[in-house]
Amino acid sequence: MTTTSSGFRAFRTSTFRIVFRYAAIVGIFLTLVLGLVYWWALAVIDQGVRQTIEAEIRGLAEQYRTEGLERLIEVVSERSRRQPTDNSVYLLVAPDGRRLAGNLANWPDDAVVSVDGDKTWFNITLKKKEDGALVPHSIQARTFQLPGGFRLLVGHDTQGITDFRNIIIGVLAWAAVATLALAVLGGLLISRNLLRRVENVSATSRDIIRGDLGRRVQTDGSGDEFDRLARSINEMLDQIQHLMTGMRAVTDSLGHDLLSPLSRLRSRAELAFRNAPMDAPERETLELTIADADAILATFRSLMRIAQAESGLSRAEMVAVDLTTIADEVAELYQPVAEDKGLHFDKRLEPGCRIRAHEQLLAQAIANLLDNAVKYTPENGRVWLAVRREERAVVCEIADSGPGIPAEDREPVFERFTRLEHSRTTPGNGLGLSLVAAVAMLHGAAIELADNQPGLKVTLRFPPDQAAG
Repeated sequence: MTTTSSGFRAFRTSTFRIVFRYAAIVGIFLTLVLGLVYWWALAVIDQGVRQTIEAEIRGLAEQYRTEGLERLIEVVSERSRRQPTDNSVYLLVAPDGRRLAGNLANWPDDAVVSVDGDKTWFNITLKKKEDGALVPHSIQARTFQLPGGFRLLVGHDTQGITDFRNIIIGVLAWAAVATLALAVLGGLLISRNLLRRVENVSATSRDIIRGDLGRRVQTDGSGDEFDRLARSINEMLDQIQHLMTGMRAVTDSLGHDLLSPLSRLRSRAELAFRNAPMDAPERETLELTIADADAILATFRSLMRIAQAESGLSRAEMVAVDLTTIADEVAELYQPVAEDKGLHFDKRLEPGCRIRAHEQLLAQAIANLLDNAVKYTPENGRVWLAVRREERAVVCEIADSGPGIPAEDREPVFERFTRLEHSRTTPGNGLGLSLVAAVAMLHGAAIELADNQPGLKVTLRFPPDQAAG
């Protein structure tokens, strides 16, 4: 498994999704908290600026009321000279609009004068010289109408508030990005670690499915939940292996004990049949007995082959073989039978298609498929066998022009003793395709039944023998 594929698989694990969702919830919560702090801080600062401006307006109005216009002009001029330090803006104008004092050149066009306690706030933009360049600054201001028609404007430079707002927004953005990145990184690291542990269990399970009953899940000695799970699985596998070993011993003994007397029974019936006079009434009974014994023996042998394939013990006997040669040898047995039945038998065998296989079981599986194709294809029909290479597989294909198998019956036909309606009148025990499925599983091959229009097409895709190139 490559690092890249492992990384992509980690993104698809439930652990990654859980960690990512948790981080997203935490990120949203932090964003809401910081947003509330941001909103509250700006509100407090804005309120503080307005209170400062209102206090200055009240103070200047009181100066005008108690000490007159000259003192007001003097105070405004003095405060205007401190402007670079406290960022305050002042302007006092006469009733005719003439500037009397302040650090603004003229009265802003959009400044509405407040009267009778009406608090009208507005923003103006001023350009200040910073490092030799004119930089726009936002000013929050309020105006006030003095007795005698004089107008007073007091404002405060809010550029610092704007900078603070931008800093907070940047912090929120980077916090969201950092939270997302940490969630992805954390989820990926945790998921890859868990995926490695899960892959250990999965790989062991695949080997056991293929018949290696001695495989066990590895532990890392941490004593965590995965180690406890691995020990439980291993104990279960030990028990299963013990039971299967006992069952295999029983079935092997039973098969041997039954096959031997059945074979002897058939031999004696055949001997009696040969020695009986041609007109003896028992000849028909003996002939039926021989046929029944043949059917029972065929069923036993098929069941034993299926058990042999499904047990996986035959994997140790698998070697590199030429599928083309095996298919050709099986075809030589069935081609005369097909021609005697009036069928067209075609072979399309690409040479050198090598796979790792149990030769005997593989030949039996191909024979079962060809036997079905020949058996169910009507006279003047067509049967063909093909072996070819594909990009990542070696394909064996058997097709015919018979009645085929309906789509809804293609899965059940692999079950043991399953026979379709149109096949009940022909000899058979319903184990042929069960053996094919067991052999395919043993070899890690994919099996597919498809409509041949008319007829059935069976495709077996084997992994190629990598050692053979």
